[in-house]
Amino acid sequence: MTDRTDAARTEETAPEPPRRDLAQLGLAAALAVVGLVTVYDASQLGVGFADPVGPRVFPYVVGGGLVVVAVLLAVITLRGDVPEGEGGEDVDLTQGADWVTVAKLVAVLLVTIATVDLLGWAVTGGILFAGACWALGSQTLIRDVIVGVVLAVASWYGFFVGLGIPLTPGILDGIL
Repeated sequence: MTDRTDAARTEETAPEPPRRDLAQLGLAAALAVVGLVTVYDASQLGVGFADPVGPRVFPYVVGGGLVVVAVLLAVITLRGDVPEGEGGEDVDLTQGADWVTVAKLVAVLLVTIATVDLLGWAVTGGILFAGACWALGSQTLIRDVIVGVVLAVASWYGFFVGLGIPLTPGILDGIL
């Protein structure tokens, strides 16, 4: 009789095998693939003589970082660490997604993609900002348009003057 109770206690107190989240492993694999492709793509870039840093550094850093994160995520997943759902302050996790808002944001993004060559970044960036604000429920359209245009023009000059990368001026060619 004591053998049966000892066996039952052993089964009850035996530690459970760690749970493994296959979605985390899939995410780790996807991160590793993206990181390796980024590093490979960076190795194919041409390097000029005048640039001491070269265009490869940033993709190497990003790709290497992705691979490191993928390895760390795979290790903690195989050890049994499972993330817990966040009980955010303003987020009701029992509610479903707001697909109307998502559809509005996708529509604004598609309009931006379709018109950026024709209208230019300064105009399209303003539309993107104001449209995103509208999709997320803003009631101040005029202010959103003004802020969007200021940000878009500032980013246009930031890219053109600061980085030497010309964004398309579109209908404002010669004005900007």
